[in-house]
Formats: sequence, structure tokens, C-alpha cells
Amino acid sequence: MQSPKIAYSAAPSYTSHADAFRRGTTSPLALLEAGLARIEAREPAVRAFVALAVERARADAQRSTQRWLDNAPLSPIDGIAVGIKDIIETADLPTGQGSPMWTGFHTGRDSATVQALREAGAIIVGKTTTTEFAATEMFASTANPHDPQRTPGGSSAGSAAAVGAGFVPLALGSQVVGSTIRPASYCGCVGFKPTYGALNRGGTYDQLSHSSAGVLGATLDDVWIAARAIASRVGGDPGYPGLAGPDLMPQARVPQRVVLIETAGWNSATPGARAALDAAVAWLRERGVDVVARAQSDKVEQFERQLADGLLELTQSIIAWESRWPLESYAQRNRSALSHTMLKRLARAATMTQQDYIALLARRTQLRAAFAELVAGCDGVVTLSASGAAPPGFASTGNAAFAVPASILGVPALTLPVLSDENLPLGLQFIGAAGEDAALFSVGNWFASEARAH
Repeated sequence: MQSPKIAYSAAPSYTSHADAFRRGTTSPLALLEAGLARIEAREPAVRAFVALAVERARADAQRSTQRWLDNAPLSPIDGIAVGIKDIIETADLPTGQGSPMWTGFHTGRDSATVQALREAGAIIVGKTTTTEFAATEMFASTANPHDPQRTPGGSSAGSAAAVGAGFVPLALGSQVVGSTIRPASYCGCVGFKPTYGALNRGGTYDQLSHSSAGVLGATLDDVWIAARAIASRVGGDPGYPGLAGPDLMPQARVPQRVVLIETAGWNSATPGARAALDAAVAWLRERGVDVVARAQSDKVEQFERQLADGLLELTQSIIAWESRWPLESYAQRNRSALSHTMLKRLARAATMTQQDYIALLARRTQLRAAFAELVAGCDGVVTLSASGAAPPGFASTGNAAFAVPASILGVPALTLPVLSDENLPLGLQFIGAAGEDAALFSVGNWFASEARAH
């Protein structure tokens, strides 16, 4: 097998066009039109959107273009085109949650994240597909933009595919199991799941206790700047301080020491994915980074065993209990509109007690304490973002095992499109300590810069 390559080949960030916008040599409107042309050409095959707002987007882009010419942009992302996952409210478009029960449903308001993006001058192009309630395989009609016979992942399927296809440079998603990191890996884009509570989820139909807003983008810079634009305007979840750090990309910082974790996903990883991770580890070590794996550390070995001990089962049990509402309400309204998977989740919840849930939370708390101890004194964790390239077919959105740890731990995770498997994208995942999102991006910035330069 040919040695895997490490490469970050992202196009210029949206924010890098600022001077050209001011001079008028290009414009937000011109970039939007280029994206709309790609949508017209490829959307019938990719199927990333459930609704588009083309005329409003054009009008908003024209206003943004004039603001840049007047040297009065609302933010560095003024005029950027954005796709919004269809569990996130938008005042002008329906929020269907991937369910026939909510087809065409309008709330008439923007979510907190969409409100903040509009205040920053961003342009909402449309709503992107999601699976049923961002939780199952149901109604995941989207194709992978790199191979239309493969899944884009779930549940932020449309957001990842829209960015991967070049329709928009930025999209919002969410993650409670692996719904940002995995599709970003499959579709070849940057994916960011922040620390729990770091981005306000008001108006987002995903309120589980370790779910998170997600940001997907073509470049690392745009993802961070957009996330900060949101946090600086609407903060984090109530009671949480919100994503902290500079408004522009955190300065690159060479990591001194990182922990390599295999996770419970290692046994399901493809040979190509394993080789790609080995190559990434070698690449880091060649640059002087101390990469500590289970073979070199009893502490890492012990933590790996904890990750392998029913972590997905723990996650699914917590989700089941927390989904008693609204699933029971939905079932009473129209049981036939719920998928078999949702009905199984509801049935599982019915067998649980409050004491069961308390025990589950206690185990999650213990895992979080163990992780905090593991990463103390180092620059975070590195692992795969997915078990391999996007699998063929649409019966499954793929294996989420590599994304589960960061979700249940409530810590920030970042996937970079720097690896490949089967000549298709594969992400390398960096995981940081809770609240250290900016530090995670500093390491990601260094890695991307090095991968681009070499």
C-alpha cells in the first residue's frame, strides 16, 4: 500500500477576500452567484437542501457588496453564504426536522445562531437536509458530493455535503453522537463541535444534555470566525459563558505533547484509515511532537479501556431517557409518522427509571474527570474522525464510534480534511480540554499551515 499523504488543500477563506471586496475586484454577490451556479448544476444529484431562499440571498448579497465598497462591513464574514441544518429555526423558511410530522412547519423566528449570523451580515442560502429529528437514518436523501453512491454521513448530512460540493463555504450543523465530525470527515470539510454550551442552541431542536451546535466550513479560518461571530452576539447556552477567544483565527501554536487514542472505533477502522492515522502520527513525530499512545502510558491504556466499555450504549441510554419528551407527545399525536428507530427509543425510555438516569450521569461525570486528568499538561488528543471513507449506499449514515467520545465528554473537537481512504476524504480529529476551544484551533492552525506548506 502506498504511504498515505498528509495534505491540507483548502481554497482561500472567505475572509481572505476582504481587500478585494473593498476594491470591488470581487464581491459577496459574485461569490454567491458562483455558489448558486454550482447548486443549479449539481444539487439534483447531491440533494443537500430541503429549501432555498435564492432571491432574498441575492438581495442580501447586494447589500453586503455595497457595505464592503463603503468600507463598512458588519463583520469579517459579512456576505458569507451559509446553509442551515433543518432542525435550526429560520424566520423565512420552514423547519421540518427531517420528519413528515413537521413538513412545512414555520415558527416565524430565527434561532439564536441564525440571528447572530444575520447580524454579522451572513447570507442564509437555504435549509440543509437532516435525518429524522437529527437522530436516525430516516429521510437521509443526500448523496456524498465526492461519490454520489455513498452516504455523506448524518445527521448534518446536507450541511456537510453543501460545503463539500462548494455550494456554500459555511454551514451550521449539530452533534449529539457524531453528527458534525463524521459527515465533515466523509465530505472533506472542516468540522467543529465546540465545548458543551459554548454556542447558544436557542431555537434549535436538539436540547439533549451533551448535544452541541456545530459549524462546518471549507476553511479553518471561516469556521472559527463564524463561531466567534455567533458567540459574541448571542453567547452560549443559558448559564454558560460561551465560546471565548479572539474574533479572528487564534495564532498557530506548535503542540508539544498530544495523546493518541484509538477509541472503541479502532476495531472497525479500515486498513486505509489505520494507515492514514499511523502516517499522521509519524508526521507529527517528525516535527518534534511527543505523541503518547496506550503502549507508552498506563494512564492512556486505562482511559482507552474506559472508552471501550460500552460508551455508545451509555450515550444511547442517556439520549433515550432525555427523549421521553417530546417523543411521547409525538407518538400520541401521530404514532405512524415516527420511524421504527424512534419508537424503539421511546420503548427503551419506558423501561428506565430516574435512578437509572442518575447512574448514567454519574458514569458520564466520572469519564469527564478521567479525561480532564488525561489531557492535563498536554495539548489535547488526536484520533481519526471516522472509521474510514464514507461507506457505499444509503442504508446507514456510517460508524460514529470515533466521534462519540468528544460528545459524551462535552469537550471541543475539530476535524481537518487532511487524510484519505479509498481516494476519498478522511478527517483527522483533534480533541481538546473543556473550554479550551481557542487552544484547539491554535493547534489546528499550526497543523493546517504545516500540511499546506509541505
